[in-house]
Amino acid sequence: MHSVNVTVLAAADVAPRSQMGFSLGWHIILACLGVGLPALVVFAEWRGMRTGDPTYRLLARRWARALGVLFAVGAVSGTILSFEMGVLWSGLMERYGSVIGLPFTIEGFAFFIEAIFLGIYLYGWDRLSPRAHLLSGIPILVAGVLSAFFVVTANSWMNSPQGFVEKNGKLISTDPWKAMFNAATWPETTHMLLAAFMVTGFLVASVYAVAMLRGRDDDYHRHGLRIPLAMGAVGAPLQVIVGDWAARYVASDQPTKLAAMEGLYRSGTHAPLSVGGIYAGDSLKGAIHIPDGLSLLLHLNPNGFVTGLDAVPADLRPPVALVHLSFDAMVGIGSGLVLLAAWFGWTAWRKHRLPASRWFLRAVAVSGVAAVIAMEAGWIVTEVGRQPWVVYGLLKTSDAVNPASGIGIGLPVIVAVYTVLTVILAAVLRRMTLSTPVPRAPQEADVDSYTVV
Repeated sequence: MHSVNVTVLAAADVAPRSQMGFSLGWHIILACLGVGLPALVVFAEWRGMRTGDPTYRLLARRWARALGVLFAVGAVSGTILSFEMGVLWSGLMERYGSVIGLPFTIEGFAFFIEAIFLGIYLYGWDRLSPRAHLLSGIPILVAGVLSAFFVVTANSWMNSPQGFVEKNGKLISTDPWKAMFNAATWPETTHMLLAAFMVTGFLVASVYAVAMLRGRDDDYHRHGLRIPLAMGAVGAPLQVIVGDWAARYVASDQPTKLAAMEGLYRSGTHAPLSVGGIYAGDSLKGAIHIPDGLSLLLHLNPNGFVTGLDAVPADLRPPVALVHLSFDAMVGIGSGLVLLAAWFGWTAWRKHRLPASRWFLRAVAVSGVAAVIAMEAGWIVTEVGRQPWVVYGLLKTSDAVNPASGIGIGLPVIVAVYTVLTVILAAVLRRMTLSTPVPRAPQEADVDSYTVV
């Protein structure tokens, strides 16, 4: 088994897969911020209108400026991904492009709506009435959510293909709407959208936690931590419920992926739940096994049957070690974020303030990076766990890749491009922060002095 997986990974499709994985892994962070940050901006501006506290308006204005930069860079990385779909995966697009083209088309409309209203929102500071300006931010939020939703429906179709009739490898009819709303659509899109709000919440909160650890304990930083942290804290326990829903879908429709997630080789009843460990040689070494745990989780019955990796030939199994490690990382970090959310929620409910401990601030400071890692690990589980299929059960990844020689040269080029983009993005965001320092006690006059550039 182990040698077969090494052989699979050494195949000719490694370079295109690595390039696509690297591009997606980079872009998805900006995509999450494109979904979650508009919610923070709109809420902060609304809160400032309701309370008259200028710090909320200052937060909204600064977050909106950052959103504008992130949106511009995300448009670049999204365009690169669009080209990669055609260049790297010509076999997939040639065979099934007419099936999955619709969600990408709708996503394009959502993107343009988001861009138009983001321009209005940024330009409209001090030019529109407060109410009109606030309302102009709502389409940004809605379009961002719809954009992410429709892109993920294309991926869910790869996990649960339907909406077409095929004969001798050729499509004879398609139903793109049916293809979009397949069995994987709702658990996968819900899981991803919640992850987007969580990542944004914890990532933004971590910035203010670091500032507070450095002594910036004022209303601006407390509000800047509390608002996004509340969004992340609400999403964390909900994600546990949605994650269970998604796992049950995987168990019924992609049992081999679930077996890889759990490192379960042998099919049978009384399947244990495994925590940790390294998968090698058809066994999970060093794991903590909870007797009957997996059977109970999936069937509420210790006699529930769970399909293992032995149910399929070795060449149809994913790289188990990577999938299992990624799944454990996602669950472990997610559990830690739930505990952090409980700490924050309990103190806010009992004492109506942030926890006073510096350990709390330290935990929030690392929660942003941790949430990103958990999200990336979740996508590794979704994509690598489906291997060797790009369209589950129908089209193998090796058959979907562009067979042209020299296709692997794109990987180092993409790494170089994204390295430059990362440096530029970090420099621009830092320059924006340094050019508009936050006063200790911002007043409305200070807020008006922060112009959008």
